[in-house]
Amino acid sequence: MKYVIVHAGGMAGHPHAELNGRTPLQVAATPHLDQLAQIGEVGQLIISNEGVRHGGGLLGAAILGYDLKKYYQGPGPLEAASLGVSVTEHDVVYRCTMVTLRPEGGKGVEIKKLGPNVIMDDATAGLIETEEARELLEAINEQLGSETIQFYPGAGHRHLMVWVNGKPRAHCNDPQSFLGQSIADALPTGDGADILRKLMDAAHVIMRDHPVNDERMAEGKKPANCVWLWGEGRAVMWPSLTDKYDITGAIVATSDVYRGVGICAGLEAVDPERLADGDLRTRASVALDEFAKKDFVYVHARLTDEIIHGTDIKAKVRGIEEFDRHLVGPLVEGLTKQGPYRFLVVSEHGRGTDGPPLYAFGEGGKKGFGSASRRFTESDAHAADTPARDATKFANKFFSKS
Repeated sequence: MKYVIVHAGGMAGHPHAELNGRTPLQVAATPHLDQLAQIGEVGQLIISNEGVRHGGGLLGAAILGYDLKKYYQGPGPLEAASLGVSVTEHDVVYRCTMVTLRPEGGKGVEIKKLGPNVIMDDATAGLIETEEARELLEAINEQLGSETIQFYPGAGHRHLMVWVNGKPRAHCNDPQSFLGQSIADALPTGDGADILRKLMDAAHVIMRDHPVNDERMAEGKKPANCVWLWGEGRAVMWPSLTDKYDITGAIVATSDVYRGVGICAGLEAVDPERLADGDLRTRASVALDEFAKKDFVYVHARLTDEIIHGTDIKAKVRGIEEFDRHLVGPLVEGLTKQGPYRFLVVSEHGRGTDGPPLYAFGEGGKKGFGSASRRFTESDAHAADTPARDATKFANKFFSKS
């Protein structure tokens, strides 16, 4: 038996007037996802919010069966694992996101200190390119880095900061959650927050006057004029998923946080150079190659930042259709040729935990036992006879030998 998890990141959503009151998944043509929905079980997943941090990788850790209160410490440590950044259980890892801030007074007003009169204008710094971002981060690390504070480059606007033997109790916020609003109530609070704020203030001065931003503004682009620290957590050891279920496994993902989930769970991470970023056909092909050597493959792919954070809802529909056509279709066809397999398809909302994730679960090759009209959509999952399942308990069912 082969086991595959297909994680369709950011594809679930809410109804839109522009789509006549339907969601993008309802409008999109997804014959392969719908086929899986018809031969399996469709429903919703529950992720308990009590005492659990929010952030990227949460759903992945949950569906692999990890106690979120104990093992999910935020996306920072997961990205550190993916990037090969060496940390100990006493270090605190932060997401270091490049953002665009603007003064409340508009043009001509200078930001002297991060506070009430500063607005979060863009939580991706205008989707800054990796090379530009790395040049800025090098300048920050050169001036602010020390034996206890180090900055590490990632991709695009996403990077890391490690506070060696840092204080883990500061509370930080996702910059997307207050887009277009004052940053006053979103700045770090709690034990250690004063140090984090000083670092962000100092980074703003370095970035504001950097030639990279002079060039960006001259080209009409948004400046990357601050690093936003959030997604904090300490690295803790996870028990091995592969040992628990006596399987071999791999993670196929370009997302650092989901590569980190796989690595922490004991899966072998596919070299991202084998995955042309955004090329879904390649991702399906690589996953099938891994099945020649592995029992289990976790395939993660998400819609682009431009689609998730943009306003073109029809672009999301097209993105979902491409996901179905170029990844799910070839993957299902290839697995069918290899023999029996068990599948779990999951999708959460594009803008975070604003709705329950939906899932389809079953075994390939079986005839449908439900309605032929059933689809992989939010409404079908909501209308399912099966009660919503605890995401963290699904792994035992998924990897069951029976």
